[in-house]
Amino acid sequence: MGTGAEEAARYLQGKTLEMEMALAPLVEVNSFTDNVEGGRHVGHMLREQWKLPGLLSEVVSSTRYADHLVFRTQGVPGLKPVALVGHLDTVFPPGKFEGYRVDGELRRGPGTLDMKGGLVVIGAALRALAETVGLAQLPPLRVVVVSDEEVGSPEGQDVIRSVCAGSAAALVFESGRAEDAIITRRKGTGAVEAVAHGKAAHAGNHHAEGANALWAVARFVDAVQQLTDYPRGMTVNVGKVLGGQGKNTVPDHAEAHVDLRFCTRADGELLLQRFREAAHRAAASVPGTRLELSGGISREPLERSAESAALLEAYAACARASGLGASEAGLIGGGSDASTTSSSGIPSIDGLGPRGKGFHTVEEHIEVATLVPKAQALARFLALRAGR
Repeated sequence: MGTGAEEAARYLQGKTLEMEMALAPLVEVNSFTDNVEGGRHVGHMLREQWKLPGLLSEVVSSTRYADHLVFRTQGVPGLKPVALVGHLDTVFPPGKFEGYRVDGELRRGPGTLDMKGGLVVIGAALRALAETVGLAQLPPLRVVVVSDEEVGSPEGQDVIRSVCAGSAAALVFESGRAEDAIITRRKGTGAVEAVAHGKAAHAGNHHAEGANALWAVARFVDAVQQLTDYPRGMTVNVGKVLGGQGKNTVPDHAEAHVDLRFCTRADGELLLQRFREAAHRAAASVPGTRLELSGGISREPLERSAESAALLEAYAACARASGLGASEAGLIGGGSDASTTSSSGIPSIDGLGPRGKGFHTVEEHIEVATLVPKAQALARFLALRAGR
């Protein structure tokens, strides 16, 4: 590998404690997505930790969440940018799962894995490169840290698309998987709400005058549940149904809340078309009712391509040189911001944070020994993109 890549990797040797000292205070501050002040505090700490020569920072204000963060370098003229993507929000509200804890070779706490550990990997790699090769000698970097990923990045998706546009590659530092498997495929996600309107009536005296909204919703539910196709990777889950006032009243209102997952954009659009057809048939089968659908695709899928496969191989060589595994992960059911970069036409890989388990549970932890090699892999990759 290039001399610059190896120089940056050597700089990181023995830096586990230093990386821990960056991680622990980030984890100690609760940054649940709706905890705006906590998220802003974490963002401030990140900006302080990432004060590096040649790395310019920008705050993208939010009216609902903590501020999103953007970092840029000028880089070598003529080289296309490389995007590094992460998020600072976590899933547990204050008081549910708190603090940073040392447990032998593990480090426990909310965000250690998902994904403050990944942010620390980015920061350490950038510092190593700034102190050795120099950030100006790399491809231009576009680093985005959003504050709303755990709720689907409703604002963050636009920030990512804008900042990362034109990038040659996107690396996303979500939770590292077993054996350091690299993610190239994630399902797309969507949410649909079906609302049925009918006509209320007394179930004893005027049953024939009513139009049962719950019955219409039940027929819709039965139809869309049957759209699940496991071999194709399409799943439909009606997770919540509401409606009715009491058993002796024909219900005039009912709702069904539906989750959908799919492997390709075309399949996502197909599911939505089938939902519309099912709603029309359900209403027609229960005279006097109508169904309204809202929602749609929340995240496009991360689809594997020839370009993302080549990116995988380039990063995998750097991971192996850093003592890590580098296999390709199987299909992942949940979405991430890699889906946004991929749907923008940018070859994308994911799952590059420290290795661990238990994301979204109180068992969340990382293997602390993987912090340094994960940072070395990134440093090597970026240096080699510039031929260093």
